[in-house]
Amino acid sequence: MTVLDDAHAMRDEVIRLRRLLHSQPELGLDLPRTQEAVLAALDGLPLEISTGRAATSVTAVLRGHAAVPGRPPVLLRGDMDAVPVQEETGLPFTSTVAGAAHACGHDMHTAMLVGAARLLAARQAELANDVVLMFQPGEEGWEGARAMLEEGVLDAAGERVGAAYGLHVFSTLPQGFHLRPGVMLASSSSLDVTVSGRGGHASTPHLARDPVPATAEMITALQTLVTRRVDVFDPVVLTVGVVEAGTRRNVIPPTARFEATLRTFSDATAVRVGDEVRRLVEGIAAAHGLEVDARFERERPATVNDPGESAFAGRTISEVFGESRRNLLEHPFTGSEDFSRVLAEVPGAFVALGALPGGADPDTASFNHSGRAVFDEAVLPLGAALLAELALRRPHAASSAELPERP
Repeated sequence: MTVLDDAHAMRDEVIRLRRLLHSQPELGLDLPRTQEAVLAALDGLPLEISTGRAATSVTAVLRGHAAVPGRPPVLLRGDMDAVPVQEETGLPFTSTVAGAAHACGHDMHTAMLVGAARLLAARQAELANDVVLMFQPGEEGWEGARAMLEEGVLDAAGERVGAAYGLHVFSTLPQGFHLRPGVMLASSSSLDVTVSGRGGHASTPHLARDPVPATAEMITALQTLVTRRVDVFDPVVLTVGVVEAGTRRNVIPPTARFEATLRTFSDATAVRVGDEVRRLVEGIAAAHGLEVDARFERERPATVNDPGESAFAGRTISEVFGESRRNLLEHPFTGSEDFSRVLAEVPGAFVALGALPGGADPDTASFNHSGRAVFDEAVLPLGAALLAELALRRPHAASSAELPERP
């Protein structure tokens, strides 16, 4: 039987794990129940397992019996944390935790990586390299990848991994694998602005220093800055997601604040826009006689697929699943991923897996992070099979010079 056949054969087992994880979502770096479920699912496999110190991560090493000394290991990654939203799907295995849900599909990623571990363990005799399985907490803004990198996940097999692969499900993409060489996802930066004035009564604003109009002006001006100060071919996406001010309609508050996220596809643009954003809000505050504290922080770098590894992943998809399942993306996604930190250290590829439920309209389906996002479980065997095939095929591709020369 092929890897894909075996993946379909264990479909029910992978679905059960996914539904267990889905019903008990956990946030951030501390995921004790998720870690326990992963360890239980891996029990009995010939793995060398360690758990994290700074977070409830799981690192598992599978030794290839056909491995050649000096041939670097391959890393496969799945993230495990949920997002802080209230689930509204009505699924029978819906979240039992108020304000937390697997609305980004990380329960799918974890179940697929466990599935890949089982597929590879069954083929340990033919495995021509060691494999590192990276079960990561804290992807949703908690720097879980950084924590695992600092604890040595890339060297968990005793030598540095030579390639790394991950995937991500999308609730609005049609079934199939989607990827591109170069930038796959944007970098992210945060902007936190607090405007300080002097509170007062709403009937006498001239006796106060109202921070609210200035804050509104800043938010509007930031959108203009993006369209007038940034090259349209090196774009920036700026979204204000938090605005806070006041307690009652007839009270002028002493402070107002907002938070924004910025997405860019190049480091140089992120740095330049950060400088311009600070100058903009400082200038508006000064014009209104107000004080402002503007904090701009770089968060994650762009997720960049190595051209050779991307080509290898694309060939693997075509050969295993058929050419119709491989889709080359014309443009990168404006979302961000901390798997970018792994790909900044070693070559690899990050692949999008369409999980739009059958019969659903991609134009109206709820996107990732929505409390109504639904992912088709039929793709679970596909993701598990791809991860396993990449690990099985990678050393042969490398040894036969099938990977294009890297710049």
